[in-house]
Amino acid sequence: MFDPRLLRAFVAIVETGSFTLAADQLHMTQSTISQQLARLEHAVGKPLIERQSRSLQLTTAGESLLGYARRILALQLEAQNVLSTTTGSIPIRIGVPEDIMNTEMARLLHSFSEAHRSIRLDVTAGLSRDLMTRYRAGQFDIVVVKEPMASADHFATFPEAIAWFESQHFSQVWPDPIPLVTFPQGGLYRDEMFDFIERERKH
Repeated sequence: MFDPRLLRAFVAIVETGSFTLAADQLHMTQSTISQQLARLEHAVGKPLIERQSRSLQLTTAGESLLGYARRILALQLEAQNVLSTTTGSIPIRIGVPEDIMNTEMARLLHSFSEAHRSIRLDVTAGLSRDLMTRYRAGQFDIVVVKEPMASADHFATFPEAIAWFESQHFSQVWPDPIPLVTFPQGGLYRDEMFDFIERERKH
């Protein structure tokens, strides 16, 4: 593995076309720059710059290494920038029911992320029962769920009214089977809807 300091010295020499200018650019002495190039050439096992030429000329090995050296230094700088920023460094895993993961909720989560740049929200939508199971298993930090009764460890709770909606063109007599839009199996309201239908049919 090549020492990035040696690669930086090599690139500076090539880009400035001078050992003196490269030393000034990197705030080093000319002898230090020359030593670093010599160490890099020793690591490569081949000369990188033609010593006999009056102007600075790269050897074939030097030309091959230059592109890699620039890419390595660019990646190193990119890694430093990513690791030095706090943006998104604190993940919070949130589970929410599918029916409340709407445009308004998306805007709310976006506003929170913009106001707290160090936090990364990992949001998963699903059925309340599945979300609560995963929360108990430690897969979420926060869940918003719908339950018949609030769990003992809840932080906030509020009631939600349940209403039955029918088309204004729908017959007053329910056919069998009933054309029904409902949640998938396991959904909280699905059971409530079926219970309601059974009660109404008995009357």
